[in-house]
Amino acid sequence: MKVVTLFNNETKLIKKAAQNNREAQHVLFEMHAPKMLSVCRYYVKNLQHAEEVMLNGFLKVFTNLKSFRGEGSFEGWIRRIMVRESISFLRQKKTIQFVDDDYEHVEIQDESSQQYDVAQLQELIDNLPEGYKMVFVMYAIEGYKHAEIAKLLNISEGTSKSQLFKARKLLQNNIRILNTKEYGTK
Repeated sequence: MKVVTLFNNETKLIKKAAQNNREAQHVLFEMHAPKMLSVCRYYVKNLQHAEEVMLNGFLKVFTNLKSFRGEGSFEGWIRRIMVRESISFLRQKKTIQFVDDDYEHVEIQDESSQQYDVAQLQELIDNLPEGYKMVFVMYAIEGYKHAEIAKLLNISEGTSKSQLFKARKLLQNNIRILNTKEYGTK
């Protein structure tokens, strides 16, 4: 089935989907689902739960498609919905805990030039405590600023900075342990 040829650009596709054209919605879903599942997976460790979050996110996308104004990229708009949906899911599961410590700025040096595959990195990130993980993903991967993170998660900017610092420190420690296991003492 070649639905893509019916729509020669994304703008027309979005307009058709906003009019509840199921074929257009299906094409948009097929275009963006792999990336959006990846976004949800950053936050939600279990793949089935990440898929559920993504599907709920797409339901919100198609329900609110008429509110997309075309300012910025459509993919970015969907991504923001997926991030918020992931945060909502984790809040419902009550797995997020933030430790509100004073933020101490210390530059962390990358001691490893070792290359890791995506699965290893995802596992290291997955093993972070939920609060650390969420702030780390939002800041380091999604590119949110601490003020935006604080607003979305209802925490202070200091807590956001502290969680990021601790996440980086823990990741660095876990990479050091991984290097030791794989290559002996460094």
